[in-house]
Amino acid sequence: MNDFTGQTVFISGATGGMGAAHVRAYYEHGANVIIAARDVDAAHKLAADLPGGLAADLPGRVAADLPGRLAAELPGRTMVVRLDVTGEASWQNAVAAAETRFGPISILVNNAGVQNPAAPIEHTDREVWDRVLDVNLTGSYLGIKTVVPSLRRGGGGSIVNVASTTAHGGTAFFGPYVASKWAIRGLTRTAALELARDDIRVNSIHPGVVATPLITEPNAPGEPPISDFYDPGPYAIPRLADPEELSRLLLFITSPAAAFATGSEFVLDGGLLLGPVPSPAL
Repeated sequence: MNDFTGQTVFISGATGGMGAAHVRAYYEHGANVIIAARDVDAAHKLAADLPGGLAADLPGRVAADLPGRLAAELPGRTMVVRLDVTGEASWQNAVAAAETRFGPISILVNNAGVQNPAAPIEHTDREVWDRVLDVNLTGSYLGIKTVVPSLRRGGGGSIVNVASTTAHGGTAFFGPYVASKWAIRGLTRTAALELARDDIRVNSIHPGVVATPLITEPNAPGEPPISDFYDPGPYAIPRLADPEELSRLLLFITSPAAAFATGSEFVLDGGLLLGPVPSPAL
């Protein structure tokens, strides 16, 4: 079911906790994987750790910076491209480099995302608001805008936008993040309608609390990580999600097994949105 041999998967934010898991999952299932990130050193390390990945002796260099012929001759089924998801030119350069190497893109995973430091809306700086919306929302918009022509050239494909369970309710002190993820829901559904006749499916995944640095490490100096004050104990599955669990869902959504799904929202949250489990005494 999950054979992606011959398909090219473009993953933004590919060196983070979930992004790296997605890279490994698609690579293990035969895909050509574009590892798109701002931190190219981390991206090269990830690629070099994969069997047949990019040579580890290219520190700080990215395929997008290399001549087209050389980029096409790099070994393996991975390719590192520098990508600032907030810049349209950055997207264009990354996609052009990917097509030079592997041909049309088959799957886009809009995974790049940032969290805001915890603060009430009235004490949230405009710069923080702009940064979170630029990365989480504008980054997904630019990804769709830039990659769709490549998907069309390949005869269709699949786009998955990474949203959040926060897109189904309010979360105090995280206004920019919540707003960006709510907006991704609308962007996903609109794109699904617009691209349906191009045989391009567009869906979103909505993780609960996942054991990644976004959760387990501070978002700002002196601020405790979210994992310090989030207790999964009251919920149906009393633990954090593993990134690999999201990757397995992603493989399904972008496979032929999910060919009837578009404009859909796939929630994987261990029952977080259900609320606390009733006490056995009740």
